[in-house]
Amino acid sequence: MIGRSLCAALTALAVNAAFAQGGPFAKPSRLPYESGEQVYAAICRGCHMADAKGAQGAGTYPALAENPRLAAAAYPALVVLNGKSGMPPFRRYLDDAQVASVVNYVRANFGNRYTDVLSVDDVKKLR
Repeated sequence: MIGRSLCAALTALAVNAAFAQGGPFAKPSRLPYESGEQVYAAICRGCHMADAKGAQGAGTYPALAENPRLAAAAYPALVVLNGKSGMPPFRRYLDDAQVASVVNYVRANFGNRYTDVLSVDDVKKLR
């Protein structure tokens, strides 16, 4: 539990520090990534790993690779928006298009073969 909380805290601190220091994330309220692959690399990869197989050690970071829980596109979208367990919510930092992009990216890669697409309107309804 401590490891999961630590990863979540470090992710949140990095995002908040980037906003506070006026760096490349300075006030727009959203992170500047466009593609799902960019969002995954910048935000998700640190805990879920580059191959999306997750990690175990001081905490457990769930595998996104070949994950049957991703079958319903709304589930990962809600997790990204609202957080879950040690994962922080990203609703404040990602717009609807970014959430849809990263969810669609994960659901179509890493051994996942879900072909239905989460739309921006779908995400908007979940907020």
